[in-house]
Amino acid sequence: MARTHRYRIALRWTGNTGTGTASYRGYSRDHELTAAGKSVIAGSSDPTFLGDPARWNPEELLLASVAACHELWYLGLCAATGIMVTAYEDNPEATMVEEADGGGRFTAILLRPHVTLANPADQPQAAALHGEANAKCFIANSLNLPVGHAPTFAVAAQTSQATE
Repeated sequence: MARTHRYRIALRWTGNTGTGTASYRGYSRDHELTAAGKSVIAGSSDPTFLGDPARWNPEELLLASVAACHELWYLGLCAATGIMVTAYEDNPEATMVEEADGGGRFTAILLRPHVTLANPADQPQAAALHGEANAKCFIANSLNLPVGHAPTFAVAAQTSQATE
């Protein structure tokens, strides 16, 4: 049986510099994202579009959402199949094309997870689970663009205990 989930946030524009949107360059793109019981996320637009580079922009948040969703599904699948992951990092990249009229769209996302495994024999199955994680990721399934994976693996250092 399908279950429906609803998510609510609040977005508040904080960039009125005194004249509102009287001119395109006369206002800040700053805003805040909040949700009940959570820290504020300071947002803006990409610096290319007059945004504050110190704040998260929507494009980065989209990429972060895909990467985090994949990571959470992947770790859960590894746990369910008995694969022990001891570390996980990702350095994903997204490509966006801006059209002449100012619109645009993302054309691709490439996740680059680096996974550390306790057992090197688990690597083939661990690699295959990236495809399953992608198939289950709610965010990736909601996009109309390819989400690729280029995983790398390492084996956790084995510690030995001295015996007396």
